[in-house]
Amino acid sequence: MSEFSTIDLAIFDLDNTLIAGDSDYAWGDFLVAKGIVDKDYYAKQNAQFYDDYQHGKLNIADFLRFSLRPLADNNIEQLNEWRGEFLNTVIEPMMLPAAEELVEKHRHAGHELLIITATNTFITQPIAERLGIKYLIGTEPERINGRYTGEVYGIPSFQEGKIKRLDSWLKKQQFNINQSWFYSDSHNDLPLLRKVDTPVAVDPDNKLREYAQSQHWDIISLRTKNDQ
Repeated sequence: MSEFSTIDLAIFDLDNTLIAGDSDYAWGDFLVAKGIVDKDYYAKQNAQFYDDYQHGKLNIADFLRFSLRPLADNNIEQLNEWRGEFLNTVIEPMMLPAAEELVEKHRHAGHELLIITATNTFITQPIAERLGIKYLIGTEPERINGRYTGEVYGIPSFQEGKIKRLDSWLKKQQFNINQSWFYSDSHNDLPLLRKVDTPVAVDPDNKLREYAQSQHWDIISLRTKNDQ
């Protein structure tokens, strides 16, 4: 029987935390700009779902049904081509030097690094690779016979789902946590923020800022004025 390794784990949210924007929302805008999806309908729905997310009332099942549809409607070769363009033209300008320095600080200290995000792994896997972070927990789009189905595989990593997915990941990796940090901008991440040893609010939304202040959590910014 294998023994579990004890680790110090630095966990990072991705959107509006390690990058200066929301990759899920930006992908939707990219699809609209490329004419891949219906402009008026998709842009309106994308904006509404993002507003719901910001106000803590997102129906994750409805959103995923919407956001994963373009993956099902196109073949993987075409999707990969679009994603490459998206990463170069949209995501790269969102990269934050201070965020990369924070990641490197934890890496240098010998901590395991993990991104946990509600955004699907088709979008986020290459961003995690760009940041040099080996471990990623994201919402998993179902894929059968080389094509995406538009459905979700397993539990979405959103709100309390992040805790469930993290617990499963720890068991799979055979890790026990000694110390833990979690960096996030969003009040949607309060369930996991409350669970770790060191919660850190990063350029937080108003609700998270207020809660973090009441709990005397660290509040930091990884952005310059140009990134606001």
